[in-house]
Amino acid sequence: MNLSFMPAVSSREELAALQLKGLQWTVSHAYRHSDHYRRKLNEAGVTPEQIRSLDDLRRLPFTTAQDLQADYPFPLRSVPFEDIVRVHASSGTTGKRKVLSYTQKDIDDWAFMFARCYQMAGLTKKDRVQIAVGYGLWTAGVGFQLGCEKFGALAIPVGPANSEIHCQMLVDMQSTVFCATASMALLMAEEIEQRGLRERIALKKFIFGAERHSRRMRSRIQEITGAGELFDITGLTELYGPGTGLECGAHQGVHYWADYYLLEILDPESLEPVPPGEIGEMVVTSLRKEASPLIRYRTRDLTRLLPDPCPCGNILPRHDHLLGRSDDMFIYRAVNIYPGQIDHVLSQIPCVGSEYQVHLYRREDGRDIMLIKVERLGDDCPDSDRQLVEQITHEIRRQILVRAQVEVVDYGALPRTERKSKRVFDHRVNGL
Repeated sequence: MNLSFMPAVSSREELAALQLKGLQWTVSHAYRHSDHYRRKLNEAGVTPEQIRSLDDLRRLPFTTAQDLQADYPFPLRSVPFEDIVRVHASSGTTGKRKVLSYTQKDIDDWAFMFARCYQMAGLTKKDRVQIAVGYGLWTAGVGFQLGCEKFGALAIPVGPANSEIHCQMLVDMQSTVFCATASMALLMAEEIEQRGLRERIALKKFIFGAERHSRRMRSRIQEITGAGELFDITGLTELYGPGTGLECGAHQGVHYWADYYLLEILDPESLEPVPPGEIGEMVVTSLRKEASPLIRYRTRDLTRLLPDPCPCGNILPRHDHLLGRSDDMFIYRAVNIYPGQIDHVLSQIPCVGSEYQVHLYRREDGRDIMLIKVERLGDDCPDSDRQLVEQITHEIRRQILVRAQVEVVDYGALPRTERKSKRVFDHRVNGL
């Protein structure tokens, strides 16, 4: 029997009714069982009985990473310790990790959501899923594995091992799906090319996330490996982990699991909603999470809602691919710049590879300098380095309204990593 992991709702109205029920449960649960939330809700003058519509969400106070750190090591705990079966953690900005607790139901819900990702990506039980992300305190590896087992495909839990082991498993196991960060996916694609393995492997799909990536990186991975489709997956430790949304086969944004959490897109400064289609910060409210529920949690991730119906026909709403983080922004010559803007410009220019670095310097006269290092895509590229420099500097100036210096380096000269790639290096004194 084929089990569907999609929600049992047939309209946006039914989905909204399900969301309201979940919101009312979350606020009541948090108010009754969490000292932290009870205090914040009382300070905001809100009681659970006052949540009568989804519009009442805006009356609720925000939760931030600082709240998690202030209540370390069991922040937002809303169940007895004997009901907690696991913790996961991600790195924090002040040295303390952000630790989140899970009940068995939380784990089961997470596995179900992740299985939905595999279903949306078109996997079957015949697929063999090679998992190349970290295991341990981080949510990634175990999330990919639990979802795979819930879905019923074969999991190959290699983790972030070296490329030699991954290549061996790709050949020996005939893996059909590869799950990794975008940087690791590129690294493995280049290893496959260098070792001449394309005809000996069976890769059909990549599922990757954990970091912003460019269209150029996606096309490069697909071109090298011959994989038919690549899917962007979303998630964060505070909200279960990876698996809370996936790009569908139409490849026009990411469907998010709106039956498990509410998503607001707000202006990072005013914290007011932005119009559909405009970029803002993702703010999430969980609807079923028991151990560490989230009420209007500021993720700092930037994206925009895609309000039009998806060509795939799925009624679950969509947001765009993540464009960066509000705290990734850097200021250069009085202009606020997000790395995603540079991604966008470079993706439009032929003969430029997917890897790049931005270096910020300050001259003795106090003037800032931005140097962008890019890779030449290949020796057979018809454009000379001089032409590439002119194109990039012109488009950076036209689209981002700043002047930058550009250095073209050989393909493969910039570092690859199995983790998230560092793109911006600010060498200015004290970050000024």
